Amino acid sequence: MKAIILAAGRGNRMKMLTGNQPKCFTELHGKRLIDWQLEALHSAGISQIAIVRGYSGDSFKFDVTYFDNPRWAQTNMVQSLLCAAEWLREFECIVSYSDIVYGPKTVQRLVECPAEISITYDPNWFKLWSMRFKEPLSDAETFQLDEADQVVEIGNRAKNVDEIQGQYMGLLKFSPQGWRSTENFLEKLSQAEIDRLDMTKLLQSLASNGINIRAVPVNDGWLEVDSEYDLGIYNKLLSDRKGIIWWR
Repeated sequence: MKAIILAAGRGNRMKMLTGNQPKCFTELHGKRLIDWQLEALHSAGISQIAIVRGYSGDSFKFDVTYFDNPRWAQTNMVQSLLCAAEWLREFECIVSYSDIVYGPKTVQRLVECPAEISITYDPNWFKLWSMRFKEPLSDAETFQLDEADQVVEIGNRAKNVDEIQGQYMGLLKFSPQGWRSTENFLEKLSQAEIDRLDMTKLLQSLASNGINIRAVPVNDGWLEVDSEYDLGIYNKLLSDRKGIIWWR
């Protein structure tokens, strides 16, 4: 098992915090976001890790494998994922966004899932979204599963909480076969369409085309850092709990 961290984007919503450094270098409770991710992956037994770089790529000094997305400013996350296709074609790979924080148990749940493509989700999302937003539905996206825990709908604007069985966490896994199915789908798209494609739209497209995506529920705490406001909330949370991030 290997892991790929997608860290090519700047994260404009972080404003000056990313003025001269990647978004994942933003500190949360005295530790950079990427350090939280590397620690969780290593603790889960994953030692071979790659980072997809883009904005401020020279800032990365870790002893890992690097892939580069030179068109990071014109593309979205799926193009960054394609930059790591060399690994995805050959190895089972955990794929992590670079602006999330999670623990090793979450990684282990994903590692143990036998599906060709799998994602983690938070069934107790409303508590976290209520902390982050006055109106949780203003940011929450649809997430619906069938009886076999396969993704049916993901990433669309939600009209009510009944359309949300959880929130996708930004952590997923591909087997080589699962990646082949993904590449076969992407080969039908133009480069311009791929450039605009984000991860949830890719997952929705795969599901709509009959490609199974298994959803793995996770009840440990996790955090998504999208803004300075998020950082303020989370730093207080961690201070109140003396640094214990797994708060459920």
